[in-house]
Amino acid sequence: MRATVAAIEYHFPEHCLSNEQLAAEFPEWSVEKIEEKTGIAERWIAAEGECSSDLGVAAAQKIFASCVCKPADIDYILFCTQSPDHFLPTTACVMQQRLGIPTSAGALDFNLGCSGYVYGLGLAKALIETGQATNVLLVTAETYTKFIHPKDKSVRTLFGDAGAATLVRDGAGNDEFIGPFVYGTDGSGAENLIVPTGGMRRRAAPANEEPAVDADGNLRTSASLYMNGPEIFTFALRAVPKVVQELLSRSGKELADIDLFVFHQANLYMLEHLRKKLKIPAEKFFVGLRDCGNTVSCTIPIALKQAADQGRLKAGSLVMLAGFGVGYSWGATLVRWV
Repeated sequence: MRATVAAIEYHFPEHCLSNEQLAAEFPEWSVEKIEEKTGIAERWIAAEGECSSDLGVAAAQKIFASCVCKPADIDYILFCTQSPDHFLPTTACVMQQRLGIPTSAGALDFNLGCSGYVYGLGLAKALIETGQATNVLLVTAETYTKFIHPKDKSVRTLFGDAGAATLVRDGAGNDEFIGPFVYGTDGSGAENLIVPTGGMRRRAAPANEEPAVDADGNLRTSASLYMNGPEIFTFALRAVPKVVQELLSRSGKELADIDLFVFHQANLYMLEHLRKKLKIPAEKFFVGLRDCGNTVSCTIPIALKQAADQGRLKAGSLVMLAGFGVGYSWGATLVRWV
């Protein structure tokens, strides 16, 4: 049995946050400056009461509406999120009921951010190629904006909310369509991208906690998302070229053998530095974050769907995926498009 990526769909919330709106709130940043620094023009924001499962369910329903499969065909749900509906129960279990997937299906959540899609493909491939499943619904969804303090422009300009659904199923033939995989982890960088409170280590933030102001004038509390941008940038430039070269070595491929490179869509500045450092031609490097921002675990599937819709991925194309970020965690793989 060989796992293949059979279909991808995505869904955004209704509310759009434009650079014009952000510039009105932060007059020191113009519309042009925001887009120049980030490569992002707009991002989509989940409504009050709208959760990751809502975005993920909407994306999955698009898969079913396309008639590529039915809910009854799914025998495993993998849900990647760092903003689950509840600590318990498992959000994937709630999604099973909402989507009408059989009760005989397995379902689990896994907590990963920017590398989560690559890890999810690895899990889906393992389930299929060991005979545990035949149709895996891999869903990624995030509502990171609920962690962001409204006066923290350092992250508010970057992140958007989204859900994405990928059908991974048993394909015909002996060729490998997904893999090999290279993974990496460095927990020493955990403090550089974190929401400090809300888990069991540090419970809820004090109700009367006053937001702290950093050197750049950004406000946040201990319940807010904190990102050390320079450290994340340094980490990415250190880890990503190594994982790309290791994947090429493991697969016996050269850079020229790859038809398209789809990396985690962190921001344009970082992506361009990585592209130039790796000497990837611009026409083989996909950037698709301008109209949705950094959607964490959803960036790669959204970019893959965009690339396919634009004709930049065709049957037989070999695409390299690389996810990297919060954790620190990173991973890369190859996908043969079908």
